[in-house]
Amino acid sequence: MPYIKLRDGEQFERGFRRFVKSCEKAGLMAEIRKHQRYEKPSEARKRKSNAARRKMRRLMRIMAR
Repeated sequence: MPYIKLRDGEQFERGFRRFVKSCEKAGLMAEIRKHQRYEKPSEARKRKSNAARRKMRRLMRIMAR
């Protein structure tokens, strides 16, 4: 769990913004979204397969340059 310490004289809003950014870097929000509902194993395979295809296409485009 990410945490921050408010600096001397730092406004709460600014500290909260730093906390939100640290949560995003840690991947906390993505993890929460991923576990919001049950994903069938077939859906997970399909999602991973599509992600692999996108990654390969991106790499092929980069290598073609």
